[in-house]
Amino acid sequence: MALRFEELEVWQKARAFCSVIYSLTKKEPFAKDFELKNQINRSSASTMDNIAEGFERNNNKEFIHFLFIAKGSIGESRSQLYRAMDREYITKDEFESAFNEAEVISKHIGNFISYLKQSELKGAKHA
Repeated sequence: MALRFEELEVWQKARAFCSVIYSLTKKEPFAKDFELKNQINRSSASTMDNIAEGFERNNNKEFIHFLFIAKGSIGESRSQLYRAMDREYITKDEFESAFNEAEVISKHIGNFISYLKQSELKGAKHA
């Protein structure tokens, strides 16, 4: 039973993914594509931030709503990874590694949503 959002494995994974994305976007020539760099950093950050915000709302209905937003954000990050690879900002190996992490997070969020929908506990602190 998590008492803080930092204890949630899905938030921890989203935080690690955000760090990976930041590291990728610091390299040239990615660092000079300000639009894509900022967009992918925002979407990866949005994933972890929405998990945290939903948890702090302290009820499952709102938490689920924010988890859906987080799931959308991680999907947006996956799409942006394709653009980064297509523009040759990242290698195929870097793409596959980050993409696979994003897919794991997306599935984890989906499973968490299913769990909360079925749970009789109504506060996020019971997740």
